Parts: sequence; C-alpha cells; structure tokens
Amino acid sequence: MPPSFTYASDGALVVAIGRYHESALAEAYRRHGGAVYGLARRLLREPAVAEDIVQEVFLRLWHDPERYDPERGSLRSFLLALTHGRSIDRLRADHSRREREEREARQAATAGYDLELEVIDYTVAEAVREALAALPTDERQAIELAYFEGHSYREVATALGQPEGTIKSRIRSGLRRLRGSLSEAGVAGGRGD
Repeated sequence: MPPSFTYASDGALVVAIGRYHESALAEAYRRHGGAVYGLARRLLREPAVAEDIVQEVFLRLWHDPERYDPERGSLRSFLLALTHGRSIDRLRADHSRREREEREARQAATAGYDLELEVIDYTVAEAVREALAALPTDERQAIELAYFEGHSYREVATALGQPEGTIKSRIRSGLRRLRGSLSEAGVAGGRGD
C-alpha cells in the first residue's frame, strides 16, 4: 500500500515526488490543481488548453522536483509561476501561429489569383450590369436597393413608396428575368451559381 501524504508538508511532498512516489504527486495535485487550473483558465480562456497547461505543470514537477526551492516561496506560488509562464508561452505561440497562417493565406490568395480569373470575373460583372440595365425600372430599382445596397424588403418598400408585397414580387420577377438573360449570355450556371 502506497504511503499517505495527506498530512505531509509541501516540502515533504516535493521530496517524496523526487523519490517517485505517485501518491505524493496526487496529493500535490489535490492541494494545488484547482488554483493552477483557475489561473490557466483565466489567462487562456479555453478549458481544454488550460487542462493541457495543468498537465504540463504537474509533469514538470514530477520530472524536475528539485527546481522547487522552499526558501523562495510556497509550492503553490512555484506552481502558479510555472503556470503563468507556460500560459504566456502558449499565448505567444498561438499568436505567432495565427499571424503566420494569415500571412500564408494572404500570400496564397495573392499568388493564386491570375489574369484568367480576373478576365472571367470582369466578363461576368459586365454581363450582370447589362442584364440589370435591361430590366424594367421598377424591378431594377428594387433589386439594386435590396441586393447592392443591402436593404430589407421593408426598407426597399419604404424607399420606393410601394407595398412590401409588391416589392417582393418585383424582386422575384426581376431575378427570374436576370437569370434568363444571364443564361442566354452563357453566364448562368458558371462560377458561384
């Protein structure tokens, strides 16, 4: 049966941990694990990442117990200092990783966009402009307000002084006409459709 360390001092716990007594580590965790987790959670704001930090801190205590010096402070303050350091390291690493991923994504987006795609986009945009211009004025205005300026049906109805149901009908009718015109022009059914 493993020795009980329930009443042992923190210093005695660390000595026992140095002698590979797992029950001493379990007692240190019972006493200080909540505080370590609380600090990691407050700094990192993610429970799973905070749990990883707790595991790292107690593994470091297990593998390197002689780093704790009782002359310099309590075991809890030692563990909290380790937690703070590991948490800050994790935040810095995550920040650097995000910056690197964003930089790589920007470079890939810039490098991946070529002249052919630009010509296709311009052709599609021109076809949409022409098809929109060919719509009856009431349908064109309703579509422009709703889709290009981002207004709700109610806002479009107010802006044009028409009932909301009429606006919905005009938009549906106009979109059907647009789809037909773009299909005839060979644009519909292409990219993004």
